[in-house]
Amino acid sequence: MLHKTYESADEAVSVVKSGATILVSGFGDIGLPFGLLHALARTAARDLTIVSNNAGTGELGLSRLFKNGQVARLIASFPSQPDSHHYFAAHQAGQVEVELVPQGTLAERIRAAGAGLAGFFTPTGYGTELARGKECRIVNGRGYVYEEALAGDFAFIKADVADAYGNLRYRLASRNFNPIMAMAARTTIAQVKRMVPVGAIDPDDVHTPGVYVDRIVEAGDE
Repeated sequence: MLHKTYESADEAVSVVKSGATILVSGFGDIGLPFGLLHALARTAARDLTIVSNNAGTGELGLSRLFKNGQVARLIASFPSQPDSHHYFAAHQAGQVEVELVPQGTLAERIRAAGAGLAGFFTPTGYGTELARGKECRIVNGRGYVYEEALAGDFAFIKADVADAYGNLRYRLASRNFNPIMAMAARTTIAQVKRMVPVGAIDPDDVHTPGVYVDRIVEAGDE
């Protein structure tokens, strides 16, 4: 069996280097791997591209990366949450380039990367600023915009239960972007609440098969 389990979040994220693109799961704070993000904030990694639905709030999670000046580019659907002051400060200072992507389009771009597709055409954003510079077509009288697949060097995801093979199960709505991000990254790092013996997760209950998971750490959110 490949070695996938690590003793600490710091050890699990130690492979992340400056310039990496990281897919970060979560919808707001739900399903967000706080432990991995806080460990990343303790590293020297800089010039990161973060792909996430949100941009963090308060002093936790993604906010620490913006506060530290570790993020050079953000690809997100809804960065402007209340109390996202570290993101706002970094953006207003010209430290962070931001690409806004409609939520459904963001999810499909990530899923397309995991499926090995180059991209897809979608009507979302056609005729708006979001379509500027992109290929557009008219199909059966309707306008479409070409969106490229969005892969990551790393995916930071969070699961409720895992086994040593990397099979994962999420809890309720915390599943959100986790499964597709695990498929779309070259290296997937999973923060899990609880480890169980191999075989303890019924095959029908596996949400992400272990083949997509490279590193696992049993860790809380600090």
